Amino acid sequence: MLDKITHTIDPVYDENSKILILGTMPSPKSREVGFYYGHAQNRFWPIMSDLFSIDKLSNNEEKMRFLREKKIALWDVLKSCEIKGAEDSSIKNPEANDINKIIKNSKVKAVFTTGKKATDLYKKYCYNDTTIESIYLPSTSSANRARYSYEDLITEYRIIFDYLK
Repeated sequence: MLDKITHTIDPVYDENSKILILGTMPSPKSREVGFYYGHAQNRFWPIMSDLFSIDKLSNNEEKMRFLREKKIALWDVLKSCEIKGAEDSSIKNPEANDINKIIKNSKVKAVFTTGKKATDLYKKYCYNDTTIESIYLPSTSSANRARYSYEDLITEYRIIFDYLK
């Protein structure tokens, strides 16, 4: 059964943000904890910690501070959709967020999409408005462990440094 979900987590960005990383839609666990990539098994935050050689980010305030310090904006492609749990493949009736809200109020010049579904949705619903091609990054979800090892994800995510200079 699909649930109608409306995005409830504010985007993280400021006028100095240089890159934007977009997921698809917050998972049930992320909505519960009120922040992005909130499931303990998701590898996003450990990857960020390792990439930037910092201690583990343990709470939402530390994560927000990290994103702002590193000039990384974070949001999701979708404003609402029908979805089963956290299964991107089940998404129906998607409605996109206004990604230009961030683009116009920051220095974002590169958009990264995490996972195939986020990439496809961005291309279909957002690209015409932003005119910024998205750069694909593999999903950090635990459901993607069979396809991408932690080391593979670290290697793939290093590309963000090219756009943070």
